Amino acid sequence: MPEITRRGALKGLAALPLAGCASAPSTKSTRSTTAPWHLADEIVANTTIPAFPDRAFSIVDYGAKGDDSTDCTEAFAKAIAACHEAGGGRVVAPKGTFLTGPIHLKSNVNLHLEKGATIAFYTDPKRFLPAVFTRWEGVEFMGYSPLIYAFEQENIAITGLGVLDGRANLTTWWPWKGNEEWGVAGYPSQKEGRDKLFAEAEAGVPPQDRHYSEGYYFRPPFVQPYRCHNVLIEGVKIINAPFWLLNPVLSENVTVQGVTLESLGPNSDGCDPESCKNVVIENCYFDTGDDCIAIKSGRNNDGRRVNTPTENVVIRNCQMRAGHGGVVIGSEISGGVRYVFAENNTMSSPDLERGFRIKTNSVRGGLLEHLYMRNCTIGTVKDAIVINFHYEEGDAGNFDPTVRHVEIRNLVCDQANRVFQVRGFDRAPIQDLRLINCQFKQADDPGVIENVDDLTLHKVSINGKPFRLT
Repeated sequence: MPEITRRGALKGLAALPLAGCASAPSTKSTRSTTAPWHLADEIVANTTIPAFPDRAFSIVDYGAKGDDSTDCTEAFAKAIAACHEAGGGRVVAPKGTFLTGPIHLKSNVNLHLEKGATIAFYTDPKRFLPAVFTRWEGVEFMGYSPLIYAFEQENIAITGLGVLDGRANLTTWWPWKGNEEWGVAGYPSQKEGRDKLFAEAEAGVPPQDRHYSEGYYFRPPFVQPYRCHNVLIEGVKIINAPFWLLNPVLSENVTVQGVTLESLGPNSDGCDPESCKNVVIENCYFDTGDDCIAIKSGRNNDGRRVNTPTENVVIRNCQMRAGHGGVVIGSEISGGVRYVFAENNTMSSPDLERGFRIKTNSVRGGLLEHLYMRNCTIGTVKDAIVINFHYEEGDAGNFDPTVRHVEIRNLVCDQANRVFQVRGFDRAPIQDLRLINCQFKQADDPGVIENVDDLTLHKVSINGKPFRLT
């Protein structure tokens, strides 16, 4: 097994001691030698879970039929309006398959799916008009409504033991991705609209003047609470999403628990909290076509304009299978992230590409700090630990990321193609990276560690042998 050298890990700093290496004053902060896990308990305690009056509004009473053919869009809207106007309660979908267009939640409404209930969504894009204010890949604009959407509401929930089915597949929604893997001859592609939207965002066009619904082929997120307070998503199963499955944006107090997320299409991220505060994700199951969990805060100029980090996130007791990554931070991370705690999670699949991952570059930038993982297990994975400043555009911008105070403790990985892909910049190294009591039982390649300022490796083993920089 080839060795990773100290010179490769601390490029340009090899003559200095490992602890306390010099850094630019603008990015150096006091190192905490003990991860502040007590804050995780405080985050959970301070994340408000909404409660609802004991009132039920069955969608059947408003004209819905669970026959998988009746248009129930109006029935959902009427039941939600009645529940909201009465002061709140449950809007209930009983056993059956209810076909609908977008559902817009209002304050104090719990959309509850009983066991055996399926809410299935039309795939005709015209059903998701008129356009709403939304975010797509970290950029704000006017676009197709998410399948379930709430804007500036409080105390909302989606609960129960039923299924939310976006009905995306190889001939609906997914071909809009347009690349070699997902594109279909004769189908339109998002590429032209995506390039134009990103250019407008970089040019500072106000988001309300960016109109990209019909004719631009942006697949909508499945569930998107936008600027909401006190959000609960519990128990349901979400399948066949057009795009990201759960995407709370600029929201506070978000709880996702006991949810099953299964969608293997393009960009099928499981749960992407974006510019949110106080987020708890626990006891969930992920089998997704992209990142299982990806913490975000806006893309490039648009993320810096909004300038709102995602902070105070707890991820625990989750099971992750297929995906581009298990616990991921980025890549739309220009607004920053701080205080993320991931514990007691399991990840394993021949299709799982990365376990713990931070992805950014000098175009995205961002201040990413206080990121902690402990007591997690990885079965089979391609790359176990990735912190990469060379993602996508690479070193092509003027916004060097700052990544600091990252600790991974008590990690067991059974099999990895590569252990490390850890690459900062020479001029902006990763700061204070700690790996403590980590076992990588079988690995083909230890990988790369370079440009790290203040690296701690304590009781780290690869293929049964102590790992050290030489």
